[in-house]
Amino acid sequence: MTPRTPIRAVLWDFGGVLTTSPFEAFNRYEAKARLPHDFIRMLNSVNSEANAWARLERGELSIPQFCPAFESEAEDAGQKVAGTDVLRCVHGELRPEMVNALRAISKRYKTACLTNNFGSTEKTSRDPGTIQDVMSLFDMVIESSKLGFRKPEIKFYQYACEILQIRPHEAVFLDDLGVNLKPAREMGMQTIKVTTSEQALSDLESCLGHSIV
Repeated sequence: MTPRTPIRAVLWDFGGVLTTSPFEAFNRYEAKARLPHDFIRMLNSVNSEANAWARLERGELSIPQFCPAFESEAEDAGQKVAGTDVLRCVHGELRPEMVNALRAISKRYKTACLTNNFGSTEKTSRDPGTIQDVMSLFDMVIESSKLGFRKPEIKFYQYACEILQIRPHEAVFLDDLGVNLKPAREMGMQTIKVTTSEQALSDLESCLGHSIV
């Protein structure tokens, strides 16, 4: 049996991995606004490469441009939604156990944050100082809004490998969305779909072959 290539880098999504899931916040907003459950997630899955959300994350729309475009898409789907309210749902609470794991991992492996975002994470967070501290743990922060392309576009992952000077099979990638993991896995990365912190860290230890802390 050919020995598995040693892992040299651990790649992390941000929202839903290092923080609580934005989908949970979307669902709370939907309940409060009397919208159908998972309406926002459904809306963002329609024409997913060219809708308002995708264009925002690629930096093609500013927030003032995004809101009317998103609201128009919601109206076409039969619902009235305030774009600014939806954007407030994106910034979850940090998961201390995941941040602690990142801190330990960063001492032994290359690390990068692979995030679909709009604007700077530090500027949009409710707690910018804390977020900046977390971001400083990464060797690289790779942001869709700065690159002009996003997950799950294959060039996003190719760029991450190039900038970290690794081959895909030398990386583990954690994300909470299967659609974002699929191209990384097809490239040769080991992938972990994050459902809970406990599950994710257990899977990560299995990939690395040792305990994290």
